[in-house]
Amino acid sequence: MAKPEGRVVTANLPLDLVERMDVIAERMERTKSWIVKEALTEWLADEERRHQLTLEALREIDEGHVLSHEQVLEYVALKKAQARAKS
Repeated sequence: MAKPEGRVVTANLPLDLVERMDVIAERMERTKSWIVKEALTEWLADEERRHQLTLEALREIDEGHVLSHEQVLEYVALKKAQARAKS
């Protein structure tokens, strides 16, 4: 059986984090390596999405799609009034 490609990465983690990971690894019958890979995969996907949203927001600003402070305050006041009307 071929060994999967990869690299070993070392990280100095707080003891309490490692202890929590040990408990979950045992409960799930998974390795700590699997847990770290899963967690890092999710975090990287979230970070990449946040970066894309930031780039989109900056592009919107560059294109002039912005609201003034007064427009934002008016919008918030409208939403508050609508919420009060519903209750």
